[in-house]
Amino acid sequence: MADRMPEVQSSEGISIHSFYYKRTLQMDQGLCYESRNTSCLRTIYPIPLRIALYVVLGSTVILTVCGNLLVTFSIAYFKQLHTPTNYLILSLAVSDLLLGVLVMFPGMIRTIETCWYFGDFFCKIYMSSDVTLCTASIINLSFISIDRYYAVCHPLLYRTRISTNAVFIMVLLCWTISPIIGFGMIFLELNIWGIEDFYYNHVVCEGGCVLFQSGVSGTLSSLISFYLPGIIMLGVYVKIFFVAQKQFHSIQNACSVKMSNKSQTKATKTLAIVMGAFLSFWTPFFVCNVIDPFISYSTPPLLFETLVWVGYFNSTINPIIYAFFYSWFRKALRLLTSGSIFKSDISDTTLSIEQI
Repeated sequence: MADRMPEVQSSEGISIHSFYYKRTLQMDQGLCYESRNTSCLRTIYPIPLRIALYVVLGSTVILTVCGNLLVTFSIAYFKQLHTPTNYLILSLAVSDLLLGVLVMFPGMIRTIETCWYFGDFFCKIYMSSDVTLCTASIINLSFISIDRYYAVCHPLLYRTRISTNAVFIMVLLCWTISPIIGFGMIFLELNIWGIEDFYYNHVVCEGGCVLFQSGVSGTLSSLISFYLPGIIMLGVYVKIFFVAQKQFHSIQNACSVKMSNKSQTKATKTLAIVMGAFLSFWTPFFVCNVIDPFISYSTPPLLFETLVWVGYFNSTINPIIYAFFYSWFRKALRLLTSGSIFKSDISDTTLSIEQI
């Protein structure tokens, strides 16, 4: 399509010469739909490369789905894991699980085939799910930071402030706000607010499914879904760090107090690592997402695609973090994979003596 379309400047100075039509010249070129003159360009990767990409990305999708399914089932099944903190971890795992199924799997096909063959409606579902689940992840992490703040900074108030009912409200808010942002932005076309004519005249083509955003939309959505919650979380964990340091130096020698403090500190460190991983994996994409509209969408498509997948990989490593730091998850994993749950009801099994 690019070779049949002249470089066009919109009233805002946006150049059509890039975004998603400008493909790598070394690859074979084709059309997503050969019989249609409105088809998007297709980049045809060599067969060995396509096979390698399917193996790598397919393995990542399977690992993401299976890992987060194990976390979800473990917390839901074992009664010892029914705690406020773990309910928030459960909500986070569900968002990662859905990302693997609804976003990463079709995204893998779109990335490798460089075309979208599932129709316009499912393209909107795909993009909406992408925004929704990323937003849900950071909202979950924000609530987890609040949980850790009370656990470490105000331990006497923890059980009253972070009750099961309070966590239920947090989870409900997360899964209400996230779809409103994700599906509302796509289906109300807020992502192309102010550049509608340019989008429909020069960007849309058959076989394409890429989230295109105006400068205003990209900036606002990134602020709401990533930057502001991320800054708040960092501030909360910095506060937790200083309070924990102060408690460490002033703590009494009582054994039970020391064990409780050590356990809470370990849980806080683990969840801080989860938060840090999320910010590290997604920050490059969101920086690019904000900048791209203001540089005439000149970010190379391959770079943009890579940054998206770097963000997706965060959902893959979360279960690995739990397995590395949480003994309860390692034991639950052994019980589940051994098939013990099919032999008898082991939901009352004590998984760990540490605070969970």
